[in-house]
Amino acid sequence: MTHLPEPALRAYASPRGGLAAGATWTVEAHLETCSDCRVALSAVLDDVAPDTARLIGLVGERLATGLDIEPATRRRRRFGRWRRWLTPAMAPALQVTVLVIITALALDALDTALDVGFPSLLLLIAPVAPLAAVAAAWAPGLDPAHELVASSPRAGLDLVLRRTLVVLAVVVPVLAIAGMFTGLSPALWLLPCLALTVGALALGPVLGPARASLAVVGLWAIAVVSPSLVLREPPSVLDPANLPAWVAALAAAGAILAIRRRAYVRAGGF
Repeated sequence: MTHLPEPALRAYASPRGGLAAGATWTVEAHLETCSDCRVALSAVLDDVAPDTARLIGLVGERLATGLDIEPATRRRRRFGRWRRWLTPAMAPALQVTVLVIITALALDALDTALDVGFPSLLLLIAPVAPLAAVAAAWAPGLDPAHELVASSPRAGLDLVLRRTLVVLAVVVPVLAIAGMFTGLSPALWLLPCLALTVGALALGPVLGPARASLAVVGLWAIAVVSPSLVLREPPSVLDPANLPAWVAALAAAGAILAIRRRAYVRAGGF
């Protein structure tokens, strides 16, 4: 691993500043993952900005006393790295999502047994199934470290995509397995699922990832799920003939997300 040179650490620690904004971000991103450079920074800080060093030490002592915490262990540092992929709120949200999928599968089986004629509930919820967990991954009230993570140098689209990928990696296989029991092909819901998920992320800089995800779920429930259940007909938007339109929607949402990727950084990851 390449470590930060001492002149860069001195310029970063200096109260007068001495690094450009881009260089400051690079130094902070490196310090986040390199314990050796953090130790070197502490030594430099004592020399360059002793008042700041004393203040940091005082704050650390008061926090340790007030919160009754021990120094971070190697295990805690490893868990800190997982913060880039997971939050404490994601596990319960994923469990609820899986439970909803199982419930939809059971209701579909009951509908088939009674020959009621409702459209597949599993098909109706599949395109938006991951979004509740995506919302939970960025809900400020559900993650005690949300503000700390969102204001870190690595916050932004990269962090949002990491957590979204974890959600998709859990939810999509569960949907596929559930679909095997009902004969529901992933071809009917996979593209809409990806398009709506990316679309919610594209709205993230405007509404925030959590609110954008919930907004997409609400619109889908009003515009697609409710009419399908009332009319007892499968939604036309999930007809195989409309898959090219979903490809176009996915491409458009991806393009918007790529163009506005820096908006996540300016918004602090929210």
